[in-house]
Amino acid sequence: MGEREENGRLPGEIVEVYRAPRRSGGEGDPREVVEVYRQPDSREVVESYRRPLPARRGRKPAPHGAPAGRRRRSGLWKFVACVAFLVGITVAARWVAGDTPGLPGKGNAEITRLEEEKITIPPWPVGQEASLEVSREPGEPLTAQEVYRRLNPSVVTVNCQAGDGLYSVGTGVIFSEDGYIITNYHVIRGGKSCFVTLDTGAVLDVLYVAGDEESDLAVLKISDEVLDLREPLPVAPFGDSELLVVGDPVYAIGSPRRLQGTLTNGIISAINRDIEVEGRTMTLLQTNAALNSGNSGGPLINEQGRVIGINVAKFMSGRDSVEGLGFAIPTAQLERIINDLLEWGEVQPEPLLGVMVIAQERGLLVDSVNPGGAAEKAGVQAGDYITAAQGETVRTNQDLFRIRRRLYVGDELTLTLWRNGEVLEVTLELEEAAD
Repeated sequence: MGEREENGRLPGEIVEVYRAPRRSGGEGDPREVVEVYRQPDSREVVESYRRPLPARRGRKPAPHGAPAGRRRRSGLWKFVACVAFLVGITVAARWVAGDTPGLPGKGNAEITRLEEEKITIPPWPVGQEASLEVSREPGEPLTAQEVYRRLNPSVVTVNCQAGDGLYSVGTGVIFSEDGYIITNYHVIRGGKSCFVTLDTGAVLDVLYVAGDEESDLAVLKISDEVLDLREPLPVAPFGDSELLVVGDPVYAIGSPRRLQGTLTNGIISAINRDIEVEGRTMTLLQTNAALNSGNSGGPLINEQGRVIGINVAKFMSGRDSVEGLGFAIPTAQLERIINDLLEWGEVQPEPLLGVMVIAQERGLLVDSVNPGGAAEKAGVQAGDYITAAQGETVRTNQDLFRIRRRLYVGDELTLTLWRNGEVLEVTLELEEAAD
């Protein structure tokens, strides 16, 4: 492990700036920008928002008797001095990191666009009957110490080499005794080899099973040859994120800045929060538990000691002090994604039901039906109320989405409808995939 660490120094920080789109129906401020902060290996993704620049204030009057030309020259020199100072600081920081072409540094590593490179980590085959199991049973509350003792052994530090001594460091979670591990896709993007460090300090090489960049999830596998020489691996239990409510206590375990086994705590701040991450919208859990570079791919854990999310991002700001805005992929989403990756090596599209619904006290009101869609073919009409799907009561859109996530194109879905005082049952043939 010593050689890996010696060659694994991280290069400097990179900040990519994207122009924020103008708000619909508003003027917007063309100076607003959205920044994506990347960990020194250029792959740890967190999102930040820089507020609009303040409006220009009126010029302060010059002291009595001071000539106008001197006022302008003085302001110009101050501006030039500030720019020179900032450039000097930037160059010095990049020199220390060794990522400035032509300048000597500690690592002297060249920064590349690793997200455009393919993963060439040695593979492990899919379709091996492995699966992620999520418990939907409530459990007993645990203390923070109990949560840590139970979960930390199943949390690993993920070290991924992308070549030329460049490493990405993140976190992963062991979810099966035969060595399957969940992490974020961006942690291993562009990787050529990968190893994990257990809480015992043991270092094990891992193989690449599959990943999905859109959902930012990936699966790794400790080889069977390694497992034959070890005691059974500790496994993290997974729980249902849909049982969460705002205010529930949560914990995060990970390797922020390579500090393995770090526990932070907080609460669920929001559920089903739509966040734009690198140009795509992700629906995530929001938490105020401290998350930092290196936490990516690690578990967000409920009070019962079950993983209910995989940490993926946090908000940063170049101007404001932003704390307690972390985000995790909920298990309600990742269960299907991970199991698709294990079975087929890619995520299968969810089927399209062909209805728009609105949650009402009686059930889900069918607001509209897509012409030619599965619902229309089955006889569903606008004004119907959906009260159950596959025999399970549905009261919210999320109830229906949860059931849809279990189904694939070609499956059948049974809906119970209430129409003008009459209870009906129809069967949808799911032939079309959702976008």
